[in-house]
Amino acid sequence: MALKLEADLKAKKVYASEPESVSSLVNGHYGIMRKGTIHLFPQEALYLMDIRNAKCYDSSLNEYKFNDIAALFEEENQMARYFTYKDWRDRGLIARPASEIAQKHNRSSVKKYPSEKFQMDKYSLLARFYPSDLWSIIDDDTVGKELYSRYWFGQFGSYKAEQRGRLSKLDIYETLFLLRHAGMKLQNAKEEDVLRMAKKQHPDFEHLYEVYEDWRLHGFVLKTGFKFGTHFRVYFPGASPSRGNGDWIHSKHVVHVFPRQSLLLISEWARAIRVAHSVRKTFILAIPGKKKPKKEPANPLHTSMDFLCFHRKNGGIENPRDGKPKYLMFSLSEEEYIGGEGLADAIEQSKRIGLELLLAICDRETSVTYYAVKRVEIPGSKYEYYEIEWEQP
Repeated sequence: MALKLEADLKAKKVYASEPESVSSLVNGHYGIMRKGTIHLFPQEALYLMDIRNAKCYDSSLNEYKFNDIAALFEEENQMARYFTYKDWRDRGLIARPASEIAQKHNRSSVKKYPSEKFQMDKYSLLARFYPSDLWSIIDDDTVGKELYSRYWFGQFGSYKAEQRGRLSKLDIYETLFLLRHAGMKLQNAKEEDVLRMAKKQHPDFEHLYEVYEDWRLHGFVLKTGFKFGTHFRVYFPGASPSRGNGDWIHSKHVVHVFPRQSLLLISEWARAIRVAHSVRKTFILAIPGKKKPKKEPANPLHTSMDFLCFHRKNGGIENPRDGKPKYLMFSLSEEEYIGGEGLADAIEQSKRIGLELLLAICDRETSVTYYAVKRVEIPGSKYEYYEIEWEQP
């Protein structure tokens, strides 16, 4: 039997009151029961009409189609929100409006990374700065090789072939770091000159350097992530350019810096994550910059996210009746831009509520790709970082 839905166009509500429809909707965990009537939220009503062949009528028995009901609830990113809901439901999983949060949960996860304080022997470091290239060159091969082999600063000789060449080449981040933390001198420039030239070529340079410096001060090694579509690739404390047998060490993590004031097309942002995953590297997101002052919500459980998503447990499906949500879903479309501030706010909301953030990206064919966001903790760091992993529900 087809489900029968009823529409109140003036009140902008869709509900079901026939006993057979009510019973079916209760069993499927749809809507909210009030005095024997199931009141549906917009995505539920649209899903039932789209997938369950539900028929919707007003009090005069005029029938309404999908677009008629969608027009009642017109909102930003309406179709992206609908298709991410539809995809979750089509997988046999339950999604409820995020506004139904009634308690703080403890289902978010934190990845703890090892760290150690940066320490370096004193050297007499002298280099020449090449401003248009944003490189510095140390031509003392003894010092350059020591700096490279012991602390992995610069590239001595040629990439993966240290014996070919005698120069040590420092990128702009290494240059500034060694000026500030290792007493390096430049033949032709001062620290402020380096910073000025870097900012001229890269408006976000200070944010990128802020992240680079934080990881380096906690014992990590950061090198360029250019080949992987990110800003840096990361090696954990104790890493060196090669192992004892001479084999090259491959990084397992990359860091992408997404300043709060920046905007990026979702498709470009997702591409960087996919490239990292395709080469089996963990994608880490850094969102530097000061938070914009915001008024704290009167209700600490308030959220502007889209859905509470229930997942699988012990071979079954969790549901609102006897289970707990696992994710807080943020629905996005391939065609929109996301800002660092907006993403940081979504992460903050999920952290406050105690659920794992799930980014659901709907592409132009309405296929949905999911990314789970997990917080990274580096002992001693004042910043927060996030692993973003492709998720298959």
